Amino acid sequence: MPVKKTKMSQQILEQLKKMIQEGTLPPKSKLPSENELAKMFGVSRAPVREAISVLVASGLVESRQGGGNYVNEVLLVNLLDSVTLEMVTVDEVYDLLEMRTIVETEASALAATRHSDEELKAIKAALDKFSETIHDEREIGDEADFLFHKEIVSASKNTFIIQTIHNLRELYRQTLNFSLKKNLGLKRKREQVYQEHLFIYEAIRAKDPEAAAFHMKHHLTNARIKLGDTRVKPIKLIQEDE
Repeated sequence: MPVKKTKMSQQILEQLKKMIQEGTLPPKSKLPSENELAKMFGVSRAPVREAISVLVASGLVESRQGGGNYVNEVLLVNLLDSVTLEMVTVDEVYDLLEMRTIVETEASALAATRHSDEELKAIKAALDKFSETIHDEREIGDEADFLFHKEIVSASKNTFIIQTIHNLRELYRQTLNFSLKKNLGLKRKREQVYQEHLFIYEAIRAKDPEAAAFHMKHHLTNARIKLGDTRVKPIKLIQEDE
């Protein structure tokens, strides 16, 4: 079933969604390999990989380290959360991360000047919880990562920022899950993410809004690059220029 060359990843995504919805790829079944799908659709592996990335980010497919991609079982209760089942495009995933960068960069600056002692303790507790996942190669760490960002947003004390992140929480967590899975078995990469979190926390603790905003932007930019967003360029840490 070859597809047209325009917007190949989106067309492949629609084909795969249809196969899942119609039961050709039933729940818990393993997706064909990227090579097999590329041959099936008459395209290269790149658009296939992009389409699978969106399915993983939207929660319809689970990527297992070293074990391929599997169709998730969608329960009726999940239909209550439209964002969970929203079929997003590759560009929309990148736009979500771009929005997060804009919102959370400012939220970090606000948290640096507005946080209470209790909120700072909550951010530190989330940071410590994430640090515990570094040495466990089976632990993805997405829950602790989400909690860290959530506590910072809460400390911004801006109700609209807080509600925006809350409304997107499921898609947000699924994107984190997909991003962090790329670090499984790569201790240095996992330590790098923790270090980025630590820089953010230290800036908030020091009540330095400029540093908090810089380190949050650096952290989320790295996440965007890791997921393939070519619209952004790496941001160098201040230490790297010294």
